Amino acid sequence: MTRLLPGLESTLCPDCRAALIPPEGAACPGCGQWPKPPQALPALCADCLEAPRPWGRLVAGGAYAGFLRDLILAYKFEARLELGRQLQECLASAFERGAASLPELGACELVVPVPLHPRRLAWRGYNQSRELARLLARRRGLPIRQEALARVRRTVPQMELDRAERAVNIRGAFAARADLLAGRTALLVDDIMTTGSTLEECARMMLAAGAAQVHVLVLARA
Repeated sequence: MTRLLPGLESTLCPDCRAALIPPEGAACPGCGQWPKPPQALPALCADCLEAPRPWGRLVAGGAYAGFLRDLILAYKFEARLELGRQLQECLASAFERGAASLPELGACELVVPVPLHPRRLAWRGYNQSRELARLLARRRGLPIRQEALARVRRTVPQMELDRAERAVNIRGAFAARADLLAGRTALLVDDIMTTGSTLEECARMMLAAGAAQVHVLVLARA
């Protein structure tokens, strides 16, 4: 793992800050993957055209690799909470970059972090997705509505499963509140997207609860 500098995010050296710059070009606004060769404007990839995701638009801060991956792992599993501000900045910057070319993101009325199961939350002590969303929510003047989406079933960690198993594992794991979502456009926030099974299930539940639209913002795309 890349050596992480101790202390607050301001101690990151210029090289480390440069390592957090996202890949060149525009990512697919459906799945968040960066095409090769790079494209100047966001356009749906062939996979998303063939099998659209349940959300409207998705924005990712960067690829889940290198220094960004190191920061996320340290923040999430080593309780390196002092790295949170740097990751918050990455997420907020990703949203602003996305909104510049995807104006529909400006219609978001509330932020909904992907929830943890209560046991997982008690073990970790914080929901990393909620914490990462705080800076963006404050700058945009958007309320964070964690209670709009609840994890009602404990599941096997998704990282231990393949794509097909993930979709089955996460089915029925979330419940959404119509009184908070009906008729509103929500921004669903998570730290990492791999296959997207968790985000898809969350978005489906939110839409079933009456959300007008769901857009997605993730810190990193695996």
